[in-house]
Amino acid sequence: MRINKFISHNTKYSRREADRLIEEGKVNINRAVIKDFGYIVQKDDRVFLNGKEIQRKGAQELTMVVYNKPKGSLVTKKDDRGRTTIYHLLPGKFRHFMPVGRLDFASEGLLLLTDNVTVATKLMESKLARTYNIKIDKKVTEEMIEAARRGLNLEDATAGGHESSKIKSMEFAPFLDFAIRGESDKFSKLRVTINEGKNRELRRFFAHFGANILDLKRVAYGFIELNNLPENKTRFLTTKEYETLHKYLKGEIDENGKTIN
Repeated sequence: MRINKFISHNTKYSRREADRLIEEGKVNINRAVIKDFGYIVQKDDRVFLNGKEIQRKGAQELTMVVYNKPKGSLVTKKDDRGRTTIYHLLPGKFRHFMPVGRLDFASEGLLLLTDNVTVATKLMESKLARTYNIKIDKKVTEEMIEAARRGLNLEDATAGGHESSKIKSMEFAPFLDFAIRGESDKFSKLRVTINEGKNRELRRFFAHFGANILDLKRVAYGFIELNNLPENKTRFLTTKEYETLHKYLKGEIDENGKTIN
């Protein structure tokens, strides 16, 4: 893990602030000042900030919460434009937690947060299903349905992406589910399930067909569901959810919840 990411995950500082602290010579690794921004922290490294050792989360320590992220908030520790982040909204006791993946500024719904970097990384890189309720500004076409069923490879996937994004092309795996929940001449309400978490993936997919996403709400991440959690509120995982999570982390079950022999 890069040194700025290590600091961000284990302290109150953002990655940008971590870079500044490194530049100012306030970060030591094994008692030697580090100035290499690309340094990869090793398992046995001791990292010090302002002379105090940063305590990393143990591999077996795990607390996870479900957060119903509201629209108009960023999933980042600090924004250089002064916009609201989830860390402005979360209770103080969760402000050192890291998010499992992202939801963009205009999206809402289920966001997992944990104090365990290893677990967060494993869940982000997993093929666990992500389910969304979506509203688009046109009727569903056969082309959309076919692309969702078969997958899609776009050389130009800039439509629907952020204007500053460096991602130009994108390959979309077949959707796990694509259901129409309501439809009129001007809009369609959908529930879709995918097992990837690429940058603005769904917005890029529908933009390819000339459709804008008006509303996007994540309602499930793997075996964890949002249910009736109010907006901008948190809850801890239930006992059953923790048990399932630990089984998954131990490799006892797969992404579909099936026992691995």
